[in-house]
Amino acid sequence: MADGEISAEAPGPVEPGHVKPEGPRKTDLGVRAMSAIVMVAVAGFCLWMGGLLLDAFIVIVAGVAYWEFQRLVRRMGIELGHSAGRTLAWTLGGALYMGVAAWLMTTVPAILVVLAIAITAFVDTFAYFSGRTFGGPKIAPSISPSKTWAGLGGGVVGAALALVLFLYTAHIWAAGFGEMGVPGNSRDTYFVVFGGAELIVSALAAGAVLAILAQAGDFFESWMKRRAKVKDSSTLIPGHGGVFDRVDGLLPVSILIGLLALLAA
Repeated sequence: MADGEISAEAPGPVEPGHVKPEGPRKTDLGVRAMSAIVMVAVAGFCLWMGGLLLDAFIVIVAGVAYWEFQRLVRRMGIELGHSAGRTLAWTLGGALYMGVAAWLMTTVPAILVVLAIAITAFVDTFAYFSGRTFGGPKIAPSISPSKTWAGLGGGVVGAALALVLFLYTAHIWAAGFGEMGVPGNSRDTYFVVFGGAELIVSALAAGAVLAILAQAGDFFESWMKRRAKVKDSSTLIPGHGGVFDRVDGLLPVSILIGLLALLAA
């Protein structure tokens, strides 16, 4: 969820004499902050440890997200009168979607899991602030009324920045800079190492693809929630909704990065 989106429900008309609330209530901010701290701490610890613990964490997250997905599917079936066959097709499609993402993330090095998370986080953050700052035309107001083209542009910049920082850090690590007794040269850690201006162009192009994927994952879940007529995929995470709400944009990004890693292996 990005670009300032608070709810899956479209904002209704404001009655005279009433002020439409913007964003979460102040009473919710403490709960949201504590939940965020716990999520970051747990995910960070699993990423740091790696191995079977990280694999188990990925599988659990995917499993919970899928549980929420199929709940949305059932609710959609009730609201829209879907047949049993259509509901089954949706359920199997969700299992494939999340299963592939989880499998790929357990087969790649942990550093690529970090990259997928970082890119999604940068896209969400830059899209949020860019959308709030510049506003402008909406991308698909009937699905997600808060998302704008300006927000998507900010997401592209965020994804490109995440890629550049990743390459920069990976180069420093590979070159041994920062280790005790290893001399460093500022020229060796400058962008020219990666090909100069070509790096920025390549990062922006890749960032555009990744930002569109992340936003598409977000739109997809928002579309499901609107059709199911619910605000969040669940209430498992206090102040944040469900796990699917938190990984909707990460899923397609993980699939692309995982597939590229397999092709490069």
